[in-house]
Amino acid sequence: MDLLPVNGAALAADPRAAEAIRAVSARHEVDYMDDGAVSALLAERRRALDAQRRHPSAWLGILALAAGLLLPVVASTIRTLSEQRLIAALSVSGCLVVVGTALVVYAYTRWRRALNHPTLAGYRETLGIARAHGIPLTHIPPWLEGKTSPEGGKGAAPVPSYPPVEPSGEADQVRQADGLAPAAPSPVAVPPKPAAVSEYEWRVNEGGWHTEAGCLLILLGGGGAAYAATSSEPGGYAALILVPVALYAWLIGSRQGNEKERLRQEALAYVRAIADAQAAGARVPELSLELRKLVDEA
Repeated sequence: MDLLPVNGAALAADPRAAEAIRAVSARHEVDYMDDGAVSALLAERRRALDAQRRHPSAWLGILALAAGLLLPVVASTIRTLSEQRLIAALSVSGCLVVVGTALVVYAYTRWRRALNHPTLAGYRETLGIARAHGIPLTHIPPWLEGKTSPEGGKGAAPVPSYPPVEPSGEADQVRQADGLAPAAPSPVAVPPKPAAVSEYEWRVNEGGWHTEAGCLLILLGGGGAAYAATSSEPGGYAALILVPVALYAWLIGSRQGNEKERLRQEALAYVRAIADAQAAGARVPELSLELRKLVDEA
């Protein structure tokens, strides 16, 4: 889903923000107010980051570390191993740990270098300027800040924070003073949030216990019946009453899952409508955490 943190129309609507962003664009030779250029930049840089994450040095280093840490444990369990061979195994383990650590550090360094690419750093600076001028950011892709999820805390390269810029009159007056035409109104209205999307936002994290509860009730019912069958306590068969309760719990969980999936599809359609409106020049608001997760999954 090609949903940018902010579109060029929203940036251009604020003359002071636009001026600062043009300076950043000139420094990095990328027009950060051109939606097409920004989309291509983000796609290219994300592929580069994914390539660094899958670089052979990363998984080879993890394998070497795992082997180096497990080898002493395995060697100590072999009672027939001579002292000389045990020392040799420990020496190999130490070498594997050193090599694995070096490979992991090397892979992490390459990933950090790709994350701090000058054009990406310039775009994060652009987003920081937009935020300081009160321009809402629809969402910030987690990978752009070096995070694994929208709720992953502070990433390795967060969007910089700048002091808020106080408004100084109407934007059109400032533009006219600079000899520019007044900012054109947004050609597309932001679609209103449907009630189903609001319901999805507060229901997406509820439930999830029906499957576990049903399995536990089945185990308890089966255990009680097994105890009654192998002992002289027929009262254990009463535990079989838990079986229909477990089936009922599974039925409720299934219905809840179907309803949540229906709401999820409604939320996806809304996010796609938001992306279309942004592409047409609309100034879209910041998405909730639940909707930002959907953007990352789509």
